[in-house]
Amino acid sequence: MNILLKPIVTEKMTALGDKFNRYGFLVTRTSNKLQIKKAVEELYSVTVESVNTMRYGGKVKSRNTKSGLLTGRTAATKKAVVTLAEGNKIDFYSNI
Repeated sequence: MNILLKPIVTEKMTALGDKFNRYGFLVTRTSNKLQIKKAVEELYSVTVESVNTMRYGGKVKSRNTKSGLLTGRTAATKKAVVTLAEGNKIDFYSNI
């Protein structure tokens, strides 16, 4: 089972990576901090100092169509912000 779903590559997370050596990932909702730390260390060959997690509930969304109002819910997610040890770096753009 893969713990890390995808990296978060936004302007805000890129700025955190440059300034504080922190990187964000979308992770599975059932994973804990120890599992996230181990997965990042194995996948990117870095040393992780700390892991902070955030849980987000899904939003209720609706839209108007010809057949009427459709309502639904977006998926709940979990994010992890990983702080790396001094001198370590993750380059998400190396595979492009």
